[in-house]
Amino acid sequence: MTDTKGKVVAVNGNMVSVEFDGKVSLNEVGYVKVDGQSLKGEVIRIRGNTAQMQIYEMTNGISTDCSVEFTGDLLSVEVGPGLLGQVYDGLQNPLPLLAEKSGYFLERGVYLPALNEEKKWEFTPTAKEGDKVLAGDSVGTVPEGPFTHKILVPFGFLGTYTIKKIAKAGSYKIHDTIATLADEKGKTVNISMSFKWPVKRAVNCYAERLSPDEPMETKVRLIDTFFPVARGGTYCIPGPFGAGKTVLQHTTSRNANVDIVIIAACGERAGEVVETLTEFPELKDPRTGRSLMERTIIICNTSSMPVASREASCYTGVTLAEYYRQMGLNVLLLADSTSRWAQAMREMSGRLEEIPGEEAFPAYLESTIASFYERAG
Repeated sequence: MTDTKGKVVAVNGNMVSVEFDGKVSLNEVGYVKVDGQSLKGEVIRIRGNTAQMQIYEMTNGISTDCSVEFTGDLLSVEVGPGLLGQVYDGLQNPLPLLAEKSGYFLERGVYLPALNEEKKWEFTPTAKEGDKVLAGDSVGTVPEGPFTHKILVPFGFLGTYTIKKIAKAGSYKIHDTIATLADEKGKTVNISMSFKWPVKRAVNCYAERLSPDEPMETKVRLIDTFFPVARGGTYCIPGPFGAGKTVLQHTTSRNANVDIVIIAACGERAGEVVETLTEFPELKDPRTGRSLMERTIIICNTSSMPVASREASCYTGVTLAEYYRQMGLNVLLLADSTSRWAQAMREMSGRLEEIPGEEAFPAYLESTIASFYERAG
């Protein structure tokens, strides 16, 4: 938490206006205090000393003069071993653990660690003392499901670092120090198996972006023949409600020639999400003969949840996909559906009293969706 404090001066659905005293950044996370709970929100606009925040929870009970605490951190996800097989909400809360803690109905204001902090992983160093590393380079590996999970230098590190110390092969928790690095000025920093990364910032730890020139085989002959999908590219499945878009996505996720599947249910009907949660653990991976969930991450954000969290679920999914992409794995991200994300943007734009575009959607709809798809590859 920072020293910046604020108070609510207006409430409009899932958006609250906050007067603050201090420094606040766009996309910064803050917590509204109400009824002994801290409700998570994100700053989406700043005008003078007033910030508009979209709250990722139900805003019942929030009134003027409710206090707000700002964290100084951007909306982020934690990446590291243990992501595969998980079922998260849009803010990367593990839903099975939330259900155990809250019961049948999920309580608002409850946030749990995204990764198991007590489980030990068998770490094997691949780098040695004295090696030079950059952001995104691997310093070691741990086994995760059917894959070898690379332990990467955090993406936010700038410049070249020298490894001063690295842990020996053995069992470690994700937050244990596994290496000590020194920057070009000699300042040292410890790294562990996990780190956080802002979801609105694309991971760009690469030298060159290559044009896609290989097909991603979906094993659906109609698609592979007439509508081929490029590996490292994007595609969409348009159609009206009930046309079978979700069924086709599930078929693709089971059979596509990819390593990891990430499903981001963005405003989907609860029944379809339940079907996904019940089907995938029972499905056999045609490549390994084991459960398909061992190489799948599901992010649930149904249409009954606050509209603001639909945007978060899409960005959470693409950030996790970029993390595994940095390891050299092929990742299939299915965002179902971006049309409902657009509806959420229309609702938030209306609350911000912005000038509407076509069909009342915000004028920046096309650029926002395009920048999201542009993160593929």
